[in-house]
Amino acid sequence: MAGPTVDLRPPKPPAAPRASLARVTPPAASRPAVGRSALVPKPAAPLVAPRATFREISGILFEGVAFDARSHRLIVADQPAGPGTRWPDAEAAASAHSGLAAINAGFFTPGGQPLGRVVAAGTGNGSWNRLSSLGSGVWLEPADTTPAIRRLDAVPSAVSAHELIQAGPMLVDHHQPVSGLEATKFNIRSIILWDGGTRWWIGRASSCTLASLAQALAVGAPASWPVDMALNLDGGRSADLSISATIPGGPLTRRAPWNRPVRNFLVLVAR
Repeated sequence: MAGPTVDLRPPKPPAAPRASLARVTPPAASRPAVGRSALVPKPAAPLVAPRATFREISGILFEGVAFDARSHRLIVADQPAGPGTRWPDAEAAASAHSGLAAINAGFFTPGGQPLGRVVAAGTGNGSWNRLSSLGSGVWLEPADTTPAIRRLDAVPSAVSAHELIQAGPMLVDHHQPVSGLEATKFNIRSIILWDGGTRWWIGRASSCTLASLAQALAVGAPASWPVDMALNLDGGRSADLSISATIPGGPLTRRAPWNRPVRNFLVLVAR
């Protein structure tokens, strides 16, 4: 299990002040809430190009793609006519959208309808799922601000979003593992992680319980940064991850032969 690195060197003397070319961050009160745990904004992390990451934490193997929302974004590739009607797998969905990677996304009913709210390029489908933990979290890119992961109860029913996937359960909330998660059923998991700022990760976890997955994410770092919010996507037979050769560490395809077609995908594209 990864632990914090302690720097034992004496602190450096403060550098002389110099003019900054960084974008000025408005006061916290004037910015839209995006579920961050601190009132004071974090310093912007260095911009890093998308990369494939592979890391084992608490016996769980995490494989996925880390990226920065300032240079890349996720879009929803939805199939209104039903699972597999446009793209048979994540690789095909990524290719159709000139994407660098893709992963299966929201849950769906046996009839192929979204089990929750979905918005793709501003077009909505499905309805809010307020009865199940499978809809307890929302990934969204609002029309007027940056992408975020939020609890369902923090998202207005009439939210204006350009892209949105309702899924669940929430795994990590403000760096803390969510309590009460299922602790006996093992399965492959598809997940999306956020550092509360601009850094994101999409990928899969090897067979584990939801409870053990939440604990591993709260103490570990699949992409080398602490996880502020983590959301479980549809997994098991739906788990489907594709990373193209254009990403350092790729190509990678993780889709079992017995997988079923899915309703929608999250596709990573350049801004």
